[in-house]
This record gives sequence, structure tokens and C-alpha cells, in this order.
Amino acid sequence: MQTTTPTFPPSARDSVAGAPHKEETLVALYGRTVDSVKGYAKMVEKAEPSFRDIAEKFRALHARHADLLARNLADRGIDASPDSTIMGTVNQAVDAFRAFFDDIDEDVMDQVRSGEDWVLKSFDTAIAAHEGDSLAHSLRDMREDVVALLDQTRQIG
Repeated sequence: MQTTTPTFPPSARDSVAGAPHKEETLVALYGRTVDSVKGYAKMVEKAEPSFRDIAEKFRALHARHADLLARNLADRGIDASPDSTIMGTVNQAVDAFRAFFDDIDEDVMDQVRSGEDWVLKSFDTAIAAHEGDSLAHSLRDMREDVVALLDQTRQIG
């Protein structure tokens, strides 16, 4: 499996020792978001009809966020290709393995929520790194989109 290492402009490497670089937090969030899109795409493909709409809502939300994040990275001169990451490949394999033995339906919502916790943590890290600049507001809005969808699906599973 081949992964792409993002190319950072020289200023992206300037940071406080031990703190993540602002751009690195965006790349990490973008990678996590792309992984989610891929995982949900596989889930939509394998889902029972009763769960397919929910999986599609998560896929569409993360796809929209991935597009926004990719544009923000491009605006900063960072090339972050949406090639497969290790977690995306693992998530697809788990979904395929699970679908082999059972249906993807409402019973997977605990796993969905667990995966979304990782996405929310990535948002929190990126928001903290970008506090005070114009991107923080946009990142907060995207995070709130995820929280709202989780709230809408809280009764499932």
C-alpha cells in the first residue's frame, strides 16, 4: 500500500516544540475525514435497506467536509492527496469482514459513534491549533455538523 506524505510549505514547520503544526492538524483531520468517507461508502454498499439512509447521511456529511478541508489545504499550498490511509484500509476491511458474517444495520451504531469520536477529537485538535484565525470558525461549524448528525441518530441501535 502506498501512502502520500503531505508537502508542507516552509512556514508550516515553524512551531512551538511539542505542539502540532497547524497544518499538520488539518492534514490529520482531512485524513480521518477521507477515511470516514471511504468507510461509509463501503457501509452504504453493504447496508441493509433500513440502515442505508443513515450510512449515506454520514458519508455525504464527511464527503462535504473532506472537500472543504481539501480546499483549505490547497489554499495553504499543502498537497494532501486523498489516497488510502492505513485506518481507511482497516475500516474497509472490517466492514467487508463484518458484512461477510452479518448484516450492516442499526446494530453497528455503537461502532459508528466510536469512529465519530475519533473524528471529533481530530476536529478538537485542529480547532485548538487554529484558535484565533479565520479557519477555527469553519472547523467549529463542521464539528457541529457531526455532533448534530450523531444527535439525530442517537435513538438508533
